[in-house]
Amino acid sequence: MIRKVFLLLLAISGVLAKILASQNSITAVLGKDVVLPCSYQAAEGEKVVQITWMKRREDGTAQELAVLNWQHGTYVQETYSGRVLRHSEGSLEDGSILLKNAVQADEGAYECHLITFPAGNFESSLTLKILVPPLPTLNLGPPLEEGQGRTLAASCTAEGNPVPTVTWETEVRGSASSRVSSHPRSASVTSEFYVVPGRSMHGKALTCIVSHPGLQHKKRITHTLNVAYLSDASVLGHEEGEDWVTGKEGAFLKCLGDGNPPPTYNWTRLNDPLPSGVKIKGDTLLFQRPLSSEDGGVYVCQVANDFATKEAETTISIKGNRAKQVDVVSISMIGAGLISVVLLGLLVLVVVLMTCYHKRKTKRITEKYEEELTLTRENSIRRLHSSHSTDTRNQMEENLPLRSESRQGSFRGDSLCRESLRADSLCRDSRQGSFRADSLRETSLCSVMSEEAEGRSYSTLSTVREIETQTELPPPPATPVQEDQMEKEKEEKEQEEEEQRDSEKNIKQAMTHFVQENGTLRAKPTSNGIYINGRGHLV
Repeated sequence: MIRKVFLLLLAISGVLAKILASQNSITAVLGKDVVLPCSYQAAEGEKVVQITWMKRREDGTAQELAVLNWQHGTYVQETYSGRVLRHSEGSLEDGSILLKNAVQADEGAYECHLITFPAGNFESSLTLKILVPPLPTLNLGPPLEEGQGRTLAASCTAEGNPVPTVTWETEVRGSASSRVSSHPRSASVTSEFYVVPGRSMHGKALTCIVSHPGLQHKKRITHTLNVAYLSDASVLGHEEGEDWVTGKEGAFLKCLGDGNPPPTYNWTRLNDPLPSGVKIKGDTLLFQRPLSSEDGGVYVCQVANDFATKEAETTISIKGNRAKQVDVVSISMIGAGLISVVLLGLLVLVVVLMTCYHKRKTKRITEKYEEELTLTRENSIRRLHSSHSTDTRNQMEENLPLRSESRQGSFRGDSLCRESLRADSLCRDSRQGSFRADSLRETSLCSVMSEEAEGRSYSTLSTVREIETQTELPPPPATPVQEDQMEKEKEEKEQEEEEQRDSEKNIKQAMTHFVQENGTLRAKPTSNGIYINGRGHLV
């Protein structure tokens, strides 16, 4: 019989597991709201009539929290009034309740009892656990001073349920140790961080990090280390073994020293008070006047703070200043610089003047060459006209009697001049091909012959050679500007050669009136004859 009842209970438990849905454990954060679930999947024709919520005490007894009835509504015990509410309205198939503002006393086992029709009674249970998030605190150790041994820098404590985890984050080299303490429904952990203080640690950050299941994010507490120290003192502004001279201006001594807390500075002179005209300004001793021999001595710089006091000394030796000497090097450099500037200016001026001079000279040469070229052209034109006028003149003199010996000599000399001139021109053209030199020579010969007409007594042939030598000029250098003019002159020269050949014919006709005897031209004996006397005059 007992066995049959046991099997029946097992069958009922299986049906309950299939029909009644709940959770075995629920976690809530202290001070937050939590839902206690209880739901029933009713079969067709079944109906949930009433749900009762119970809390199991530590002594095993049950305490009623609330009753949910399909006719009379919801009833909550006075102890939980305002904190227990029905989670959802409607059918009692969902009998979950809402527990507001959970506290640690709410922790424990809860039971959900259902009365259904016609299936009967069912129940389920769950356990509620309250998480207590920690509130970490950071406590500082004793004041840190440079030179101490292993010293507590800070300790971090966190209490909660379950036990929190405490770690450290810092750039400082040190070590940490932790200890845990248990309390009713909570536990606390304390972590200590130890360092060997040094000035390099001053101002560095030390952070305590606390992690816990009841925290959405890790909590961090940061502390800045404060290490007391004082560096060694030193003096700036005077090198060891350096001598100052009387009359020096702007002298100063600066006391160097660093520390925490910030140090103060003081200046004294060993065995003597500070000289007059000296002022202490912060860490600097200022000499507000030129140095004198009385400013020598041992000066002491004192650096002090609450942690320590340190000193530094420097010996000042003042030597008499000799007669002020001129800085030869500086003056020589300045003088050299000025001379360089002057020479550079003169060089630039000379270059500018020479450039201007050469430009003017080139311009004059060009103008002179153009002028000579113009004169050459004019002489060529005059020579051309002179050749034609000579032929007409010879014909007239053959028909008219000469009135005087001088006129006859002039005609003969002029003819000889032209003959020599034509021959010499042709010779020079064949040797040099210079049109300009021939033109100048012709002009000079004509002028010489005109002077002979006025009475000069010298040999015609020697005069011609001398004039040729004097007037024989080297051809001017061809320039790009004159290339076109030279081509034009070449064309004119060809035309002139044709005219000269015509003139030679006329000269040959004129030479029929002369006879050559012993290298001398003599006029043929005619009634209208022309001859040259011994002095070269035309008769």
